Amino acid sequence: MAFDSHSQRDANGSYTFSSRPRPVENRSKYREPPSEQMQNYGNIMYDRRVVRGNTYAQHIIPTMVPPDPAETQRQQEIRRRAIARKRAREQFRSGTPEALQGRKHIDVQTELYLEELSDVIVAADIECQTDAFLDKPATPLFIPAKSGKDVETQIEEGELFDFDVEVQPLLEVLVGKTIEQSLEEVMEEEELASLRAQQRAFRELRKKELAEVHQLQEQERRRTEEKGHRIAQQKEVLKKEREVAEKIAARAYTQQYLADLLPTVFTSLRNHGYFYDPVEKDIETNFLPWLVVEVNNSLERRYTAREMLDTIIHDVAQKRLEGFKEPETQPAKPETQ
Repeated sequence: MAFDSHSQRDANGSYTFSSRPRPVENRSKYREPPSEQMQNYGNIMYDRRVVRGNTYAQHIIPTMVPPDPAETQRQQEIRRRAIARKRAREQFRSGTPEALQGRKHIDVQTELYLEELSDVIVAADIECQTDAFLDKPATPLFIPAKSGKDVETQIEEGELFDFDVEVQPLLEVLVGKTIEQSLEEVMEEEELASLRAQQRAFRELRKKELAEVHQLQEQERRRTEEKGHRIAQQKEVLKKEREVAEKIAARAYTQQYLADLLPTVFTSLRNHGYFYDPVEKDIETNFLPWLVVEVNNSLERRYTAREMLDTIIHDVAQKRLEGFKEPETQPAKPETQ
């Protein structure tokens, strides 16, 4: 049974596959008979071994008729020559020069519409079971019942087929194609020799250009190194000049700052006694304390003497005062006559 497939939409809006049964059409179980061209393989016009058109890199299509060994060897030789010519063209084809040092070639799309490049190929496996074809058995030869009478006719040589006349076009075609192929092979050899000469000239020119490129790169490298060295020297000189300027500025600032600081420090140290005159120091530490002690002693002695004198004067004055008071207290004595 075979199925007629069609799509239906479910309630949820998705499509599902469904099919309805139908009867299978009758068909043959055997292979199709060969075509009329294959039936006429005996005619040279339908023989595929005969080369037609351009014979340059022509691939010979094998036929169902088993060729003879000479024809097979000739086909292999032609195929070998075609492969050799193809390899020679690929070998001597001027390709893209190699990238310079530090660079690399990349593939760029030059089509009108870009497409995403991916190595993953989407593939799906589908299977279908079919009936195997069987070789159709040979149809038995139909031999009709003999009827009538047998009649013979004598045909002389040359009446139906003249070999010299019929073979002339074929010989012209074969000879012309052979000469044409020979000329093309000679032209191909000359072209290959010219391509080799051009390749050698291109290689020599490329070597010269590469040498010039290496020389220019070396000069650029030396210039870059010299430029870096000069820049480093200039930076070092600027650094030293900056350090000298900073030192000069620091020295000037220090001198300006210490111009008032040194007298103040010296004055403070002098006031605190760190800087002194030995004579003045000796007078202050030895003579003046002794002088003060001696003056104090002298003053104490004078004060003691003054006190003793005051005490003596006070005592004398008291005694004289008492002496003046006693006569007044005593009665007066009568006078004698």
